[in-house]
Amino acid sequence: MSDGEFEVRENSLLLGYNGLYQVEKFLGEGTFGKVAKCREVATNQEVAIKILKSKYKDAGRDEIQALTEVSKIDADQYCLVKCIDWFRYKSHICIAFEILDKSLDDFMSDRDDRPLDLHEIRTIAWQLLIALQGLKNINLVHGDIKLDNIMLVNQVSEPFRVKLIDFGLAQKTSHIQTGSRMQNLLFRAPEVMLGLPLDERLDMWTVGYVLAMLYAGIYIHPQDSEGERFIDLLKRMLEVDPNKRISPSEAFEHPFFTMKSVQPSAGSEEPKPEEPAAPEVHQQAETKEVTTVPQEPEIVLQETSKSTNKNKRLQGEPRPKQQTKPQLTQPRELTCKRNSKIMTHTNLPGLT
Repeated sequence: MSDGEFEVRENSLLLGYNGLYQVEKFLGEGTFGKVAKCREVATNQEVAIKILKSKYKDAGRDEIQALTEVSKIDADQYCLVKCIDWFRYKSHICIAFEILDKSLDDFMSDRDDRPLDLHEIRTIAWQLLIALQGLKNINLVHGDIKLDNIMLVNQVSEPFRVKLIDFGLAQKTSHIQTGSRMQNLLFRAPEVMLGLPLDERLDMWTVGYVLAMLYAGIYIHPQDSEGERFIDLLKRMLEVDPNKRISPSEAFEHPFFTMKSVQPSAGSEEPKPEEPAAPEVHQQAETKEVTTVPQEPEIVLQETSKSTNKNKRLQGEPRPKQQTKPQLTQPRELTCKRNSKIMTHTNLPGLT
């Protein structure tokens, strides 16, 4: 059997440490494996099981290590997905999670990428900041925050309650090496691009980017955008080795000035430099660090339209902003089920 083969089918029975799970259907597939909707036979409880391809066993172990750290805090309280079980099925590592509704990426596609109202964004932002606070408490960096990895819990019964999922790329802050390449390119923080020292603050960049997308309905820095070209120019200017550092003549030919997506080949005629347009300056409001878990503001569910135009966000096509007046209500506290069980590697037979 090759590494690419998948040994789990619908109606397969997966024996875990905390239950026996029957596969009902597959919900999605990614680079590392598939996610299946399953049902625990004895309790009839629905769960989502992430089944990693056999060639990604190391990635599975890394995610289990990160989830072990997450289990030291209350997942519900800190808006993080709750892990229920992990085990091996044939050549696959399987991780069982609580079942959730849909990702923000799917939710935005279902509403034709129509931007959210500010009171809806406020509710999501509040919870994501709580998630970052929880991760900081255990010195963990998520490293892959994006719309796909933010899940609505149940949009019908708990509108815009979200949880952060997918800890496959998470790392302890002390383990991140300077110059590590992390995060999806479109969500990548400047310090990652420039090879600077990294810590949990890179997750705040991606949360801000996500909120901007929810407000605009598009990716605010499409791939190969002017911002990406500028970052690439900075990296070449800030090269530590002087022999590899970009020269003035090479800089004049850089795509940041030529506005081309591909850098001209060496030896081409030197163009006359033109003064670039003055950049726009955006001021960021001063923020205060939250020391305790705040209460989430309550919002009213808004009816959404259904369609599938996810690619329009990549094309940067703007959509008209709704002028609905934000509805402000008194804050309320999320109803949380507490699970104080801490998961350790001592109960992971077969995964060491």
